Amino acid sequence: GVMPQKKAALTKDLLSALLDTCDDSLRGKRDRALLLFAWSSGGRRRSEVAQAEMRHLRKVAPKEFIFTLVHSKTNQSGADTPDNHKPVLGAAGAALQAWLDASGIEEGAIFRRIRKGGHVGEPLTAAAVRTIVKDRCALAKMEGDFSAHSLRSGFVTEAGRRNVPLPETMALTGHHSVATVLGYFRAESTLRNQAARMMDE
Repeated sequence: GVMPQKKAALTKDLLSALLDTCDDSLRGKRDRALLLFAWSSGGRRRSEVAQAEMRHLRKVAPKEFIFTLVHSKTNQSGADTPDNHKPVLGAAGAALQAWLDASGIEEGAIFRRIRKGGHVGEPLTAAAVRTIVKDRCALAKMEGDFSAHSLRSGFVTEAGRRNVPLPETMALTGHHSVATVLGYFRAESTLRNQAARMMDE
């Protein structure tokens, strides 16, 4: 009888504030690439970010990639479907290229721990992805209950704000249920619902 509490959504404006905290250090480049990769490719789950590997990343143009999501919560068998292929373009593609160039990563996990002295270490865990998001929120002095899942809900909420067709949004998020996707939409999305203003026309 109690409604589940959802994490606050990191929409484009809030995500931009997080990106502003990322400098040109190796850690800053990693975090910028990670945040944009997770958000822009459809709101990847923290486990999906941690498990992302170079063998599933294909460069299709300068600073443009296609990432193949082999396994996900809704595709645990690893079945090959058209929706497995997620674009990493624009600012996200540029940030990912900058991280790969700076880190020298050519195989294995895309996102790695950075050790003391600026050395690239082992793959990040899902918990580490959550910590990165929370740490960047703290640096940006963001008020609200944010987590790694805020990237996913923020992507869907932003898509709703911009009236992106639901099938296009779902193709990136990987949702199979329309009801589930609609559950991510926050109150600010409903304020842009044209049906609510039919009496004003």
